Amino acid sequence: QVQLVESGGGLVQAGGSLRLSCAHSGRTFSGYNMGWFRQAPGKEREFVALISWSGGTTTYADSVKGRFTISRDNAKNTVYLQMNSLKPEDTAVYYCADTTGWDTHVNGYKHWGQGTQVTVSS
Repeated sequence: QVQLVESGGGLVQAGGSLRLSCAHSGRTFSGYNMGWFRQAPGKEREFVALISWSGGTTTYADSVKGRFTISRDNAKNTVYLQMNSLKPEDTAVYYCADTTGWDTHVNGYKHWGQGTQVTVSS
């Protein structure tokens, strides 16, 4: 059974940085495109970033473009989300998930992690 485990969340001041990691247990990690989503209290889960299986193609939500960078290391079965210039509105639980498609909607993803909390103070 595939498991995804996020780490790296925490409390940071506005303008600071965090790097999230997501470890994927599947033997076919390199066959999946990987996405990051986030969910703030009282809001729906929203798309943040997506990276292709090779790492050669990425796409971002407009709200994080230019501040966040998604990357992956297929040798380590891990996908990363580097978050810079963090804002209080970035506060949310961040989730990673895998997909065989190219989709920014939650329904397009197969396996999900348990999430990691990111809190940005003003």
